[in-house]
Amino acid sequence: MLFPILDQTINSTPTYYYTGYCPHSGELLKLPRTQQVEQIARNLMRELAREEQYAREGKMYGVLLVETSTGEYYSIKAFSGLLNSGAVVAGWVPPIPGRDRVATEEAATLKDLAMMKQELIDLDRSAEREQYRSISAEFVGRIKQLSIEHRQRKLFRQRERQRLEHTFQGAELTAALDKLVAQSCQDGRESDRLKQEQNAILQPLKELLDQNQDQIRELKQQRKIRSRQLQTQMHDAYRLMNFLGTSSSLRSLMPAGIPTGTGDCCAPKLLHYAASQGLKPIALAEFWWGDGGTGGLGDWGNKKIQGKFYGACEARCQPLMGFMLAGLSQQPVRLDLEIIYEDEYLIAVDKPAGLLSVPGRTVDLQDSVLTRLRGLYPTVDAVHRLDRDTSGLLLFTLDQLTYQHLSQQFESRQVHKIYEAVLAGRIKSEQGLIDLPLWGDPLDRPRQQVNFDLGKSSLTKFQVVGQIAGYTRIEFFPVTGRTHQLRVHAADPQGLGVNILGDKLYGCRADGKRLHLHARDLSFIHPHTLERITLQTQCPF
Repeated sequence: MLFPILDQTINSTPTYYYTGYCPHSGELLKLPRTQQVEQIARNLMRELAREEQYAREGKMYGVLLVETSTGEYYSIKAFSGLLNSGAVVAGWVPPIPGRDRVATEEAATLKDLAMMKQELIDLDRSAEREQYRSISAEFVGRIKQLSIEHRQRKLFRQRERQRLEHTFQGAELTAALDKLVAQSCQDGRESDRLKQEQNAILQPLKELLDQNQDQIRELKQQRKIRSRQLQTQMHDAYRLMNFLGTSSSLRSLMPAGIPTGTGDCCAPKLLHYAASQGLKPIALAEFWWGDGGTGGLGDWGNKKIQGKFYGACEARCQPLMGFMLAGLSQQPVRLDLEIIYEDEYLIAVDKPAGLLSVPGRTVDLQDSVLTRLRGLYPTVDAVHRLDRDTSGLLLFTLDQLTYQHLSQQFESRQVHKIYEAVLAGRIKSEQGLIDLPLWGDPLDRPRQQVNFDLGKSSLTKFQVVGQIAGYTRIEFFPVTGRTHQLRVHAADPQGLGVNILGDKLYGCRADGKRLHLHARDLSFIHPHTLERITLQTQCPF
């Protein structure tokens, strides 16, 4: 597994950095790719080039230069996904542990999914469906041919009408033109008869196909649910270790969503193995080898180039880097958060404006309330979120059962919230209810908009507190919790028609140094004591 480095002189000339914000200190941590580790990787490329099978199976490979506790240098190597259909291959870093714990469930689920897939194929190829397709195609051909004949007859009648009008007059002309009209009507009846024949034959088949389609739809939904359940189990089972000795599941590390294949890439496998074996990472290099197809690793581009070095993929690896590199720096923990409430199940903090609730996907969006708390509480999880520019009460749980109970309270609207805001203008109403459905245009993210066709129901109660110097201080009581709900309900002409002060996304101008929106009050039932907990913070503006 460990391959000794003959030249123990470490060349630290960097060509690239793997980076991530430490969840403990907030410090930007760096692990370089150096010229020396690139040369170790090229030696591995030469080994791969001697085996034809590696050229056919394109994938990412990686090598990590490490230092042992006795000061000796070695390299370890890993592959992404599977190698020759195997996850465990002699001489290579093993997969991240945890998947074996759900192996039985995975095998059973994959078997069920394969059966469902075959059932979908059989339904799609049913005799009724094939018969419907065949008869439909036949009628399409007949209707098309009849349409061609009718167009030809119509052109003939047009020319005939012109000839008759130059040749006959009076009753004789009228009689001749009536014959042409009769021919046109005859063509229309012929078309109607063909369509009636088509409907009489296809309608019974269509009713059977509708039942068939309902079965397909239900089966696809079942398949989707089973697949998601398996993914959730696997993401809970996969546990990564960092250089502080802290272990966390994939799901807790990537609450914003986990792309398929996360945890199977080279970098996490190499760093986890090094951390679990007490090895200090010195430099890391990842490269592509084999067929440069387009599947599976889109973050690196559509066409991968054999022998080219690549950095951390944005969707799968980058969000993990801050946690995995933690421990490489000895800086003290930086929390910089005011804890409003804490017990063995819950933590509530007063989030400052400008700080994310949970980490984003890119390296510059890793610092968040969740990552900072996780430095002290490895099992902490966010039960809801606030916009980055919104300040105020944010609630976190310390175990899965508490998370489930509180999530249900949020979903069933049992959690009561009060936001305080300042509007950049005056409004006429003192109180009321805003009922405007919101929809996020995928081509204009993160903006939300009022859309009565596509939007989700969004309700906000409000109460004016006071007005001074052209501004309005207001309390919002959100009934639903849609993204940017209060900001859109305030700014949209169909709502209050006045944006929240400092709202650069929905405001007419960049007024105010910050978004004047604060989550001031939060009330919920404690999942374990069953007492109502009411929390409040001071509005900072």
